[in-house]
This record gives sequence, structure tokens and C-alpha cells, in this order.
Amino acid sequence: MRIAFHAPLKPPTHPVPSGDRAMARLLMAAMTRAGHQVELAVRLRSRDAGGDPERQARFAAAGKRLADHLVRRYRGRPDGAPDAWFTYHLYYKAPDRVGPSVSAALGIPYIVAEASVAARRANGAWAGSHAAVTAALSQASLVLGLNSADHAGVAPYLSSPQRWQPLKPFVDDAPFAAAALERSRHRAALAAAHGLDTSVPWLIAVGMMRPGDKLASYRELAQSLRLIKDRAWRLLVVGDGIARPEVEAAIKEAATQRALFLGRCEPALLAGIYAAADLCVWPAVNEAFGMSLLEAQAAGLPVVAGRWGGVPDVVADGIAGRLVARHDVAAFAQAVAGFLDEPEARRAAGAAAAHRVTSQHGLAGAVTALDAALARLRR
Repeated sequence: MRIAFHAPLKPPTHPVPSGDRAMARLLMAAMTRAGHQVELAVRLRSRDAGGDPERQARFAAAGKRLADHLVRRYRGRPDGAPDAWFTYHLYYKAPDRVGPSVSAALGIPYIVAEASVAARRANGAWAGSHAAVTAALSQASLVLGLNSADHAGVAPYLSSPQRWQPLKPFVDDAPFAAAALERSRHRAALAAAHGLDTSVPWLIAVGMMRPGDKLASYRELAQSLRLIKDRAWRLLVVGDGIARPEVEAAIKEAATQRALFLGRCEPALLAGIYAAADLCVWPAVNEAFGMSLLEAQAAGLPVVAGRWGGVPDVVADGIAGRLVARHDVAAFAQAVAGFLDEPEARRAAGAAAAHRVTSQHGLAGAVTALDAALARLRR
């Protein structure tokens, strides 16, 4: 199939790394690997974080102009229009202002991966964007649910229950698995570069440093680490952003001389950093599922995380790590301490995590699942 792709929250070409950008790229890669022709149709970002109706109206107008332009272009192309439109991550802060119109005009299936509906936004500042989301869902031929927690909100707007299909969140596990095989080399290199003690367990937290939920996660992590100062550990922090001063202040207050801030790291380097560490720690406040949690597990790390959204979809509690109640910093600290105190249990959970990602959340499985879903649309 020829597929027009759009990610209204953050296009896959965006310069700032994030879980959204990573998943957009992975979806395109998986469909390409399955033999489909995937084209990035538009780079419009329709994100309105502040609830500004005028801004939303401008996005709607820009989306209409782009949709009209694409329809004319597709109709004039010698090879014809795409066979389907595929939108990744649809929610009230970033509705799809292009795809539904193009799909309707060309008579092609409209596909969505990862959609959520916040009923409380039906009125108020985001009412227009909320309506755009629900209208798009009612038109969708297929909604691929990456987060099981989204199903209850999305289902009422689908024209048929069969239009919802679960799709397990996935990661390209190969580079992380390869890095895990060279754990000793990566650990030695990182220790030499930053003066780290290899006999002490290394915790790792990976997340963008921005106000809101990410900053809240860092602050909860700091509160938890403050409760286990009696244990030996070092913390590796990977990420950057406008809230970095606040993140550093919180972490340093709780982990004086124990935290190493590595900044933004490219994917190839990040795989080795994960592999060098011992335990991934992330409260995951309001995470959909957490790409970093999948990446860490692919590199052989167990995870301690908060039980938010679709996090239980990607972290098997009691097998590949520990999930704790939301905002329970004491329970989070206890879970981390348990893995610090029991290295054999930590290693066993890490091995289970790596196996689970390869068998259930790897790129190869996603290629098969996506190809099968698209094949059903062609019947």
C-alpha cells in the first residue's frame, strides 16, 4: 500500500528527540519494512498546549488549506492518490486538521495509531479541538491502540467496535540487545570518562526536561532517592530541555555528588548507556506508556516505574520490574531499594525484561502486526 503519514503532535523530522518522535519514526519504519510505501504527507504541528481557541482556529484554517492542496496534488499525480492515510497520536491538544478531509475527498481509509479522548475537554478552551478528535475517530477505518487505557474513551466514537485493534508499543530492539552483549565495555568506558565506581549499582533516568509531567517525574524521583541515601548507588540522568535548572536542583538536593547529568544523547550512544547501567528508575507521571521504559528493558535493565496509563502494558510487574502506585514516593523508594539489595533478583528481572521486549515489543513483531492490520483494510 501507499500510505500518507502524519504526526500532528510532533513530526518524525522534528529536531528535538522525544518518545513521540521515536514512535512516529518506528511506525514508518515498520510499515516500510513490511513492504509498504510510506510518505510523510505534511509536517504541520497542530499542538496547542495552552487552550487558545484562536490558535486552534488558525490551525484548523491551515489544515484546510493543506488538505485542499494535497487533494489537488494527489489527484494530479501520475501514480494516483495514496491507498490510505495514517495519523499517529491524536488527542485534544494536537488534533489532525488534515487527514480526515484528505481521506474523505479521496475515498481512502483513515487510520489512527494511539488516540485518546478527554471527555472533560468537550467544553471550554479546547472544545473545538476535542470535537475535531471525536469527528476524526468516527471517520476512522482503523484505530490502533498503543495504550490499553485509551480504549474506554475512544470506543464510544468509533463507528464499529471492530475498528479498535490493540497494537503493542514497540521498539527497535536490535541496537539495545547488541549493546547489552557488550555491557562490560560500555560500563568501563563510561566509568573511565566520568570517574564512576563500577562496583556501585548505577540507576538511570531518561526523560525530556520540560515543565509539567516530565518535571513532576524528576521531582518525584528525587523525593524517592532522598529516602534511600543509606544505600550505595549512582544516578545517570539523560535528557535536556528548558526545565533543566529545576531538574538539576531537585536531583542534586536529593543526590549530592551521586548524580551524573549526561544531557541529550543520540540513540546510538544511548543504547550503550542503558547497557552500562543496572536499573531504570522513572515515576512516569502521566506517561502514555514510556518509550524509555521499553528501551531500557531492551538493553537488559529491570524497571521501577509508576503505574500510569499504559505503563503496565510495557512493564510486567513482578517479572521485569516493579510498578508502584501513582505519586507514592515511599513505595517507589522501597522498590528501588529492593533491587539494590538483591543483585541476583535485579539481574533476573533484567533478563526477563529483555526477553519480553524481544518477544512481545520488538520491531519484527510490529512489522507483522501492522502488515496484518493493513491487509484487512484491503479486503
